[in-house]
Amino acid sequence: MVESLLPTRFQFHLQRLEPKRRLTSLLASHKTTLFTFLWIAAFGSVFLWQRTAYVAGSGAGPVGGKFTIFGKIKPVRPLPRLRPVVFDLKDFGGVGDGFTLNTEAFERAVVSISKLGRNSGGGQLNVPPGRWLTAPFNLTSHMTLFLAEDSEILGVEDEKYWPLMPPLPSYGYGRERPGPRYGSLIHGQNLKDIVITGHNGTINGQGQSWWKKHQRRLLNNTRGPLVQIMWSSDIVITDITMRDSPFWTLHPYDCKNVTIRNVTILAPVTGAPNTDGIDPDSCEDMVIEDCYISTGDDAIAIKSGWDQFGIAYGRPSTNILIRNLIVRSVISAGVSIGSEMSGGISNVTIENLLIWNSRRGIRIKTAPGRGGYIKNITYKNLTLDNVRVGIVIKTDYNEHADDNYNREAYPTLSGFSFTGIHGQGVRVPVRIHGSEQIPVRNVTFRDMSVGLTYKKKHIFQCSFVKGRVYGFISPRPCENFDVYDEEGRLVKPATESNVTDIDYDI
Repeated sequence: MVESLLPTRFQFHLQRLEPKRRLTSLLASHKTTLFTFLWIAAFGSVFLWQRTAYVAGSGAGPVGGKFTIFGKIKPVRPLPRLRPVVFDLKDFGGVGDGFTLNTEAFERAVVSISKLGRNSGGGQLNVPPGRWLTAPFNLTSHMTLFLAEDSEILGVEDEKYWPLMPPLPSYGYGRERPGPRYGSLIHGQNLKDIVITGHNGTINGQGQSWWKKHQRRLLNNTRGPLVQIMWSSDIVITDITMRDSPFWTLHPYDCKNVTIRNVTILAPVTGAPNTDGIDPDSCEDMVIEDCYISTGDDAIAIKSGWDQFGIAYGRPSTNILIRNLIVRSVISAGVSIGSEMSGGISNVTIENLLIWNSRRGIRIKTAPGRGGYIKNITYKNLTLDNVRVGIVIKTDYNEHADDNYNREAYPTLSGFSFTGIHGQGVRVPVRIHGSEQIPVRNVTFRDMSVGLTYKKKHIFQCSFVKGRVYGFISPRPCENFDVYDEEGRLVKPATESNVTDIDYDI
């Protein structure tokens, strides 16, 4: 027998399977009887559920609105008490049927919390299970918005319910259209001590109609983000899902001390334009960790203002830590810096990322007219899985608010460290294109090995770049990198290469 030719450990495994074979044979011989029995049992279970799942005379459906089995209600996770005073949206007239507009209920709840005062410890608004349709509403200081399991805040689709706001001062114009911009679904300004959390409840912008109108150029103003908090501090956003934003999903603007943890952000990877996941904009002291992001644009894009408006506003994004993320961007990049970076971006650490099925892994983009700087950016332990271009630095991203920008406002780029870059299915690992006016200085690679989808002579595509490579790199870099061993000894100095990969001593 073939079984006797197998190794002993596999023969033992087959002996263990012998009783299962006998059972299978028995069942096959009586399959008609067995099928009849199972059908009767299933029908009886459904009948019993129908009898026990409804309260006699209520006419209101399942017990407490919950699925039951033999009359036992599925256990519900208790809502934690995170503030001294706790409110329920239903107490303010909220109806979670997916059709009733709950804007006034949210507004009344926020007003009640605002009256508590900061010395009281603030208030918590619980959004219970249900689908809570609303127009945009504002948060208040010392507030926790808690989304229970199976709760969903839905943004109303008709733009007439969305207020218009002035352009951001560091942008000067609406990002997509001149003039005012639509506000966000959940908004806050000049606040302190804000928490948005839950048992993975959902904030859903229902952005499909916005995307179609934008693509058909039927909107006269820039679309609004899903959640935007401005000029605020001490912000925590955890344990929720955000999806289908009309525009950028989560936009902290000129904020300090921000923590974003264990958040899922979703939008279709195509057909959902500009649905960035998280866009820190002129923010300081920020942590983004343990998140999953798959959207129709950049998963994360760090910004700090646009051209002359960003230069005048002068608020950098600095001291930002991004770690332990899984991200995807079919259209743009997993993590981007820019292109609006005119206030400066510095001291950013990005570590422990998986970037999969994306157009680009890491992207830095700027242009003449931006001014500002990008410096001291550290990347560690990145895994690229089926990414077209792994690392991109681009200095000709010429998209401007108007024609009044300073053509000689050249940004400075320096201090980029890449350590532990690995992966497979990458078409071009590195593409860094500086210019004579905007050279890219002090680029360092250490421990990089990326599996390629096809062979190409110049795997590192570089111009106007000066940098160092330490240790083993696969594939090898272009000629304008000084190569060092792990002991720091110079192996090969940078020399002028051919016209494709040019080295300039800068």
